Amino acid sequence: MRVDRFARRFLLVVPAFAPLIAHSQSMPRAAAEVRAARLAQNAVLATHQMDSAASFWANDVVITAGLGRVLRGKASYSQAFSADSGMVYVRTPASVEIASPWQSAWEQGRWVGRRGLHGPVLIHGRYAAQWQRVGDRWLIRSEIFVALGCSGAACRWPLASP
Repeated sequence: MRVDRFARRFLLVVPAFAPLIAHSQSMPRAAAEVRAARLAQNAVLATHQMDSAASFWANDVVITAGLGRVLRGKASYSQAFSADSGMVYVRTPASVEIASPWQSAWEQGRWVGRRGLHGPVLIHGRYAAQWQRVGDRWLIRSEIFVALGCSGAACRWPLASP
């Protein structure tokens, strides 16, 4: 059954994200919800389940990737991840701030890209994300990633043209 397969994969990758869980337990509820959503998205991205990963994005999500490529919309973002299926990207929030009147959030932190879940870090940097509460869920409206370091073949990856 598909759900059982997902549950087994999720349980295999959750230990890699345990520090996020521990940190979120001492935070205000909304910020903890955003961190939990990030943790859950990291887990499904690690197992390359793009339909599940895309469920965390607003339909009109806008992303600037680490090397400058701009992606607009869920389908475009999903395709980019699918094309890069050998990589696992993990975002680790450093802070989450909630804007209560608008039910929006600002998240910032560090990200790494590895070949596989436990491979060496090939590329890394900083990121920021805007989240918006829609019903009972937090969705990502926009993200910006900036690559700040690399190793091996990743150092030869080109910047996107302006």
